[in-house]
Amino acid sequence: MIDKIAGLVNADTKLVRRGRFVNTTFMIAIDDSYTLLRVEEGRVTKVTPGPFITPDYSFCLRASRNVWEKFWEPLPPLGYTDIFALVKQKLMRVEGDLHPFMTNLLYFKDVIAAPRQRGQAMSPRFEPISGRYLHLELLGKPHRVYVEEAGQGIPLLCLHTAGSDTRQFRGLMNDQRITANFRVVAFDMPWHGKSSPPAGWQEAEYQLTSSDYMRMILEVADALELDNPVAMGCSIGGRIVLHLAHEHPERFRALIGLESAAHTDAYYDLSWLDRPDVHGGMVCAGVISGLVAPVAPTVHRWETLWHYMQSGPGVFKGDLNFYMIDGDIRDRVDKIDIKRCPLFLLTGEYDYSCTSEGTLDVARRTGASATIMQGLGHFPMSEDPEKFISYLLPVLDKIRVL
Repeated sequence: MIDKIAGLVNADTKLVRRGRFVNTTFMIAIDDSYTLLRVEEGRVTKVTPGPFITPDYSFCLRASRNVWEKFWEPLPPLGYTDIFALVKQKLMRVEGDLHPFMTNLLYFKDVIAAPRQRGQAMSPRFEPISGRYLHLELLGKPHRVYVEEAGQGIPLLCLHTAGSDTRQFRGLMNDQRITANFRVVAFDMPWHGKSSPPAGWQEAEYQLTSSDYMRMILEVADALELDNPVAMGCSIGGRIVLHLAHEHPERFRALIGLESAAHTDAYYDLSWLDRPDVHGGMVCAGVISGLVAPVAPTVHRWETLWHYMQSGPGVFKGDLNFYMIDGDIRDRVDKIDIKRCPLFLLTGEYDYSCTSEGTLDVARRTGASATIMQGLGHFPMSEDPEKFISYLLPVLDKIRVL
């Protein structure tokens, strides 16, 4: 496959443009076979197979032939869809100078995966969504929080992922099968999307904690006068749903956890997410890109990544303080009583951050309903809204009759 990369990359004008500032040589190691690839202004100008005596390169991607062959399949098996998925499983090592690799992560990911690229077109449509700003005291400080909503009926409060915003839920807000019975509400957390940080934000490092996160959700729900709402969150939202089930079950009609697990260990150096010498938005999008299912429509995949490219400096990293450190709820999962508040879990099969095993473990320990969604990854509601809604509708039907 390596011999095909140059032609595929150089024929992709958009990919070449994305890498227009890349000038480096990197190595692909397959077992004991080595190949150098020279990149100049986004074009692969030279492919040199080994052996070498003293090769000159910046970084190396090293894995076995079996791993590379699975990675390069048109539709890779679960766990083989992304470089970081392989790194997490210790099936691949990234060695050498990581700066050019991390600085241009989206570019290099698509260069390596070039033999299995595909694309789809997008059909335009009108969105019947209202957006407005809510002024309230939040966490003891004045805030101006952006809120979007559509539909009528049972309040469905949607919680976006780390580093992103409410745009992830627009597929739900445009689906009349949902909005006919549910008032779908989503808000940009402070620091995210159209919600600015509070006054004086420049004087402290942003770090999300479980206590602040829960308090924020409850205070927004109160300010919007949501009566016995359903809360549905994804990723960090899926984690905080477990905290709400444990500490505030009486406040909700039901809880839906998307990509919910009790804990996730860091599998890359989080410091890359907030460095002055690296484009924060690009590296954040590059890090999460492999969490999108490889079968997701291209237009939805790139819109999901765009949300991350727009994230403010240090915001994604600050959210991960909750996701990977403060929000660890492994010691309290057994105390969740789903009789007090029904809990439903939905996780994409391609998610290697919140794994299927992690979700099923929560389901086993709580008795919650759990479904592993085929063909979906870590951002189901934005990466493939139609497919995700097919899994969500049966859950909402159950909640309607509670």
